[in-house]
Amino acid sequence: MTESRCDAFPDGSGVDGQWEARHAVLAAGYGGRPDPNDPARILSMPIVLHIPKAEPPPRSALLEAAAAAVAALCLDPRVGVDEEGVPGPWHEDFLAWVSSRMRKVSRRARGAGWRAAQEVDGITVDSGGAQARVLVPGQVGALDPRIKKLQVEGTDFDHDDPGEIPDGVPVLWTNSALDMTVGKAAAQVGHASMLLLGAMSTERARRWATDGYRCAVRDADPRSWQALMLEVAQGRAIAVRDAGFTEVAPGSMTVIACP
Repeated sequence: MTESRCDAFPDGSGVDGQWEARHAVLAAGYGGRPDPNDPARILSMPIVLHIPKAEPPPRSALLEAAAAAVAALCLDPRVGVDEEGVPGPWHEDFLAWVSSRMRKVSRRARGAGWRAAQEVDGITVDSGGAQARVLVPGQVGALDPRIKKLQVEGTDFDHDDPGEIPDGVPVLWTNSALDMTVGKAAAQVGHASMLLLGAMSTERARRWATDGYRCAVRDADPRSWQALMLEVAQGRAIAVRDAGFTEVAPGSMTVIACP
């Protein structure tokens, strides 16, 4: 069974007295504030994927790490306020991003680039030996130079066969017909984990946190995708629809999350 480890919480929980307040932010849904006219002021959450040259991880494990890392950062104590109402160090940047279109951009890193990414505020998750680091959102024009130098391109991965889905974990199904790069898919499963968290009850989200936001990412063939769309229509699953800025057409359904 695949394990997830989140470096933010040694005990794997991420749960404290202000948990409900942070979860309520996600439960309120997307803000949808229009992008600013200045492209440099657009807000984005960077996702850094650890892709060593010699032995890259399986695609599915890397996407599971990315999904878990996004979830972990969104409910990290540093994005909220403490019991005395004092904002955490990531609070202002996170709330500004949540009230916007919540863009995400994936980059790949190895060696020194990956080590440098660990020095930038964020959370790293290891899932079955695959690692992803999600950074605190900010303006794209103010992106840390250590992250800006990392490549956006070069995330074409072969699809793997990860085997049976572990019991009791959410499943994020990707639309295989879209043939997304792993970088694009990482952003999409990150969206899915956020939407799923927001749709969960506070207690269910708390249980997921104590499990390290463990999830399974699987490809859905066209026939399976049709069945999953029915689950969405009946309110038993959650769909991610992309804005269409890269790779896919606007409104494309990219991921379906099943709790």
